Amino acid sequence: MPKYKKQIQEMLAAHRQQFDAFKEIHDKYATDPKIYQQQFNQQGQEILIIIKRWENNLCAKSESSKYGKFSNTLAEKFWNEIRAIFPKIDYVGME
Repeated sequence: MPKYKKQIQEMLAAHRQQFDAFKEIHDKYATDPKIYQQQFNQQGQEILIIIKRWENNLCAKSESSKYGKFSNTLAEKFWNEIRAIFPKIDYVGME
């Protein structure tokens, strides 16, 4: 299993309550964005902080090593996997 997928599994397990709550509001937002926009943004901001912290942990080692040029690709794979779980994650903060 690629390291970025393992990192995502660990992140989801470590913050299970937050991600479960976000998944619920995410799914509601997907069906009716106008009603759930505010809740989606509030919970989404917290989730983005968690995701970015784990992304930084994943990419930090490769940035300072000889594999630094692969860090952007690794981050993109990480985010694509997040988007597969939460397709509307990019809409957090949009009004």
